[in-house]
Amino acid sequence: MSDSDGTKTQDKVLGMDSRIRRRDFLNSTLLASGGLLLGNAFPRQILAEGRDDDWTGPGGVGDYRTSNGNTAEVMNAAHRIRDHAFDSPPPDAMDTGEIFDCVIVGGGVSGLGAALAFKTQGGDGLKCLVLENHPMLGGEARRNEFVVDGQRLMAPQGADHFQIPYPHSFIARFYEMIGLDLAEFKYQAWGSSLPEITLGRTFEAMPGPNGTWFGAKFGQKPGIWLMGSMAHNPDNLPVPPAMRAELRRRRGRGRSSAKPYDYPGDAKSRRLDSMTIEQHLIEDRGLTQDVIRTFMTPGEGGGYGLGPDVLSAYCEYAFDDLHCLDDSSETGWQAFPGGNEGIARHIVKTLIPDSIPGPKTLEAVCRNNVDFTALDPPGPMDNDRPARVRLGATVVRVEHEHPGQPDKSGFVWITYTREGKVYRLRARSAVVAGGCWTTKRIVRDLPASHLEAYNQFYRSPCMVMNVAVRNWMFLYKLGISGASWYEGLGSFVCVHKVPLFSTDQKTIGPESPTVLTFKVLYCYPGLGIEEQGNRGRAELLATSFREYERQIREQMTDMFARTGFDARRDIAGIILNRWGHAYVNPQPGFFFGKDGQPAPREILRNIPFGRIAFANTDLGGAADHKVAIIEGYRAVGQILDRVLT
Repeated sequence: MSDSDGTKTQDKVLGMDSRIRRRDFLNSTLLASGGLLLGNAFPRQILAEGRDDDWTGPGGVGDYRTSNGNTAEVMNAAHRIRDHAFDSPPPDAMDTGEIFDCVIVGGGVSGLGAALAFKTQGGDGLKCLVLENHPMLGGEARRNEFVVDGQRLMAPQGADHFQIPYPHSFIARFYEMIGLDLAEFKYQAWGSSLPEITLGRTFEAMPGPNGTWFGAKFGQKPGIWLMGSMAHNPDNLPVPPAMRAELRRRRGRGRSSAKPYDYPGDAKSRRLDSMTIEQHLIEDRGLTQDVIRTFMTPGEGGGYGLGPDVLSAYCEYAFDDLHCLDDSSETGWQAFPGGNEGIARHIVKTLIPDSIPGPKTLEAVCRNNVDFTALDPPGPMDNDRPARVRLGATVVRVEHEHPGQPDKSGFVWITYTREGKVYRLRARSAVVAGGCWTTKRIVRDLPASHLEAYNQFYRSPCMVMNVAVRNWMFLYKLGISGASWYEGLGSFVCVHKVPLFSTDQKTIGPESPTVLTFKVLYCYPGLGIEEQGNRGRAELLATSFREYERQIREQMTDMFARTGFDARRDIAGIILNRWGHAYVNPQPGFFFGKDGQPAPREILRNIPFGRIAFANTDLGGAADHKVAIIEGYRAVGQILDRVLT
């Protein structure tokens, strides 16, 4: 048998020959009841949902069907900026004739939060426009949707969970304003005749029984499962004796709940910001580089995309400064079924009330379809509709009326591409709420101080892979609801329950269909921080959907076939969400500066540049929706205080 014949046989076993297209998400029963399951979508529209090109892959169903991560269309449009296509003002740009009081570049949580701040704080008569380059709002706070065996399933494309805030805090009041009622977050109960095992509320929380897989990287062929906490039971690990001895010494000596500094910016916190996490773990906790790079990469930097060898040690504690009432994984973490897309949807519902039909309840906002015509209707704006969201609009130039003379400029030109055409409009002010990698390229008259600051920001990619399975009995038979590993795609997976307002299925058990979310980070310990990000993006961009599909089918077969998993039978759908610049990577000195120089983020946060202010989680130094909202509000406050009169 030839190699190609062997590959074809293996592909058939893995189910690669039955590619997951629209027909796998839908069947005749669902088409007949499409109005019930998919709101106001008609069967004719449903059948056309999603793209299935070799790179983007299928997008699922529902509002987000054409917007799974950075699609090929979005990436190509953005890369024209990188490739200098708009270094000069496009002579064919069509002036829309529109003039807005504020244009917000970026429709993620930071941009939507800024728009809501402008609407509520700017006073009557002021008009704003949000320009978003994706076909769907939310930034990385978006979701995927599947229909599996008659059940509608949702999963996050990126941003996942949120914590309970202090009752009188800014975030608590913000939640109340957008209709996010924490009391309504009640979750599915156990619904199987089999003995119950604990499930979390998010794909990132693993409170239940867990196991760790050790495969070829550790010399295990076939691989082995070790149950329970690896940190508390290192004796059976397939690693060198010295490493086991080190883990035994560290057993039970995890990170202290007490912060190793008194307040952000004091001498102790600045010391942390002067070193990497790896140096901190070696010098202050007595770990070796081998243990760190084997078991803590990217774990110790997981909230920042890269590993501990390049990130500022203050990253270990930066999220602690985003105070919440209870941050334990089971009692504190809450999640919409599709992650923080629920927060984005509630913001846009508050900003444009008819954008999602029905009342502003958790159930209606979650389950009703977005009315895209309400986001940016034709015709002039009026006081009853002071905000618009224009999707599929890639901003390529932001510049003052008189470039280099912001104080003498009465407005800002905004140039964007949409459906192959170039447009421009005027804004009395602008909030650039996109990431650093685009901001430094599209703000054309950015001063040297700001450009130098932005050049000190680094970003790394991430891929969130959602795998819909018809049941998770293969995990239950191992006695676990969560699994970890140190090789292959991702590093963990977890079955979780979803809030009752999002589903007709009020119970869950191992027989239930679910979505397993794999978060894939790209770490290359030993390389520089910029090189790691670039190498990860190259891998993300160069790998086809089919190759990633094959990898995950093979990986799941290796890990779970012995407990009955059959990739061909059990996998109902796969969606890739590729994020080329998912995480800001704070290097030493990012938070508080170094060598007597200010932190780069503070240069950009302190005051607007003329009529332009800057937002995004970049500037807060933590990829969290609270940071996004706070930064959006800060930027709008600066515009209202200093620019608009």
